[in-house]
Amino acid sequence: MDVKLVERVKDIGRLKSVSALLDWDQETYMPAGGVAARAEQYALIETLAHQKLVSEETRTLLERAEGTVDADDFVAETIVRETRRSYDRAAKLPAELVREIAHTSSLAKDAWAKARAESRFADLSPWLTKLIDLKKQVAERIGYAAEPYDALMDEFEPGATAANVDPVFRELREKTVPLLNRVMTARPGPDPAILDRHYPRDRQEKICRRMAEAIGFDFHSGREDVSVHPFCMTIGGPGDVRITTRYLKNFLPAALFGTLHECGHALYEQGLPKEHVFTPMAEAASLGIHESQSRMWENLVGRSRAFWKYHYAHVESLFPEALRDESLDSFHGAINAVRPSFIRVEADELTYNLHIILRFELERAMIRGDLRVGDIPAAWNEKFTRMFGITPENDAQGCLQDIHWSMGAFGYFPTYTLGNLYAAQFFAQARQDIHGLDDRIAANDHAALLGWLRERIHRHGKRFRPGELVQRVTAKPLSIEAFVGYITKKVEAIYSI
Repeated sequence: MDVKLVERVKDIGRLKSVSALLDWDQETYMPAGGVAARAEQYALIETLAHQKLVSEETRTLLERAEGTVDADDFVAETIVRETRRSYDRAAKLPAELVREIAHTSSLAKDAWAKARAESRFADLSPWLTKLIDLKKQVAERIGYAAEPYDALMDEFEPGATAANVDPVFRELREKTVPLLNRVMTARPGPDPAILDRHYPRDRQEKICRRMAEAIGFDFHSGREDVSVHPFCMTIGGPGDVRITTRYLKNFLPAALFGTLHECGHALYEQGLPKEHVFTPMAEAASLGIHESQSRMWENLVGRSRAFWKYHYAHVESLFPEALRDESLDSFHGAINAVRPSFIRVEADELTYNLHIILRFELERAMIRGDLRVGDIPAAWNEKFTRMFGITPENDAQGCLQDIHWSMGAFGYFPTYTLGNLYAAQFFAQARQDIHGLDDRIAANDHAALLGWLRERIHRHGKRFRPGELVQRVTAKPLSIEAFVGYITKKVEAIYSI
């Protein structure tokens, strides 16, 4: 393996880690007055990383390595292949465009936070208009076979296109809506209102810390803070992985499952090979695979009865006023209740994917030019009403709830539903491979599952593309079968339908 190429790849990774640190600071502790300067700092680092990647020296080193890489050296092959992919995409983008996107998105995220707080989409609209134009330029320069959205989605899920994702999403919607209709006519069901009682923040922090440690999050190599929108960010490889959550005093699941979700991401990052930090071998296969890890720990583990068989007594002791008269069964029912809601990150498992399908359809229309920015709130509300039977009362409940568009992250949302499908398929395989998995979870023993994930998924980094990885782990291509079977069985049991 060419040492000079590896060191250059690592330097680019180091610059990206500095960019991540700037981003994390802006979302957590940076004072509001620092936004303008932070935008300039962020733009500079992103531009430097881009220039280093597309330089003549990188091209020369890459071409030399491609001619000498040993086919049996999968580490070298992965680094060269993924660097080539990154180079080919980046070389098509002028540095000024990269700088402009970084600068604009940094300012737009601040504008989004303020617009969301005031529930005024018009305050974000000019920033969103500019970002859409910039991302259209990216798509045109990178190129695509069918539609510009494909070029953007490929950044997050290599190989994914709107044409192959759309039929999967349509099939999933066709399976989801009838089941949702059955639930809505089945009464009485579990009472989710018990989660809306008073839950003091200091005690929420205790249970979140306890659960994070229980499933394997290493606080020596990570930390948890608070942000408007929960996230996981890797600053220095597996040794510095940071997560955030948010605490709502009258809605327990926000912090509870936000923490489990972000811990799932963090466990993946902490499980990547340390010896390859700052190279593609220490990066996730894709955002869809990444999301499979967070959704698995949040839902397939964290919302299971087995998990709460162990943890419920402690939660009950922390919140005696709210849960004194509630049983394990009522709590388990409440956290799995199907309750169509406006906010994606608070959605139940059954309706969550409908939130993603809505965003996927709107994003495609924006990038194609079929949907004007000023028409987004009305288009959102119309689609939401048709899908969920309820209408957002304001922009904060509707099109302003997510940070992604202010980041310019068009093409990101589909990875959430792909992650749900991957997660269910992976977990079904883990159940076959790990004897007594449910009993282990009920005993607060998560080492076997985490070890299985580390061996089958985490340690490979970007060695395998998403489709290949799923095939290797489960001996099947990705399908909706495992997820539909899992969610149908759970919902039918809870609602006795």
